[in-house]
Amino acid sequence: MGRQCPECGHLADPLDRFCASCGAELEVVDEAFLTGVLGIRAASEGDSAELPVVDATSVGGLGDGHAILVVLRGPQEGARFHLDPEAGLVTVGRAPECGLFLDDVTVSRHHAELHAADGRWELRDVGSLNGSYVNRHRIEMQVLAGGDEVQIGKYRFAYLEAAREDG
Repeated sequence: MGRQCPECGHLADPLDRFCASCGAELEVVDEAFLTGVLGIRAASEGDSAELPVVDATSVGGLGDGHAILVVLRGPQEGARFHLDPEAGLVTVGRAPECGLFLDDVTVSRHHAELHAADGRWELRDVGSLNGSYVNRHRIEMQVLAGGDEVQIGKYRFAYLEAAREDG
């Protein structure tokens, strides 16, 4: 069961916040409708839906400052993206020139940036339409820690970092 975008008439999914065709903001669907009629519950900050378990030993051979983003949900599920601190900056978005290219309409062309600094990675939202989230909280900037859940559009990642030399 879908609903139409008021701007372009595109048939949208009940859970969509923005039109996949034109990007217009859609009216928020009443959660009672989702629960009662569709039998589903909208995701929220407190959503406890289980995600696949990721083996943290996959970063065991990486050097200080290196990290991996593992796609837990969304297109490319299971894919791993290596974050090399030598790069210094990794752009994230739907534009083909982005270092972390996420081909989905829920991701802005230039959605976020990952900055390497002092052996850590920092996620910065760069004015994306749908926002960037760490552990289900919308952020503008957040220093990531091993085990964090990162969400960009439909993509949900596990952030795994190599063991730090300073403990």
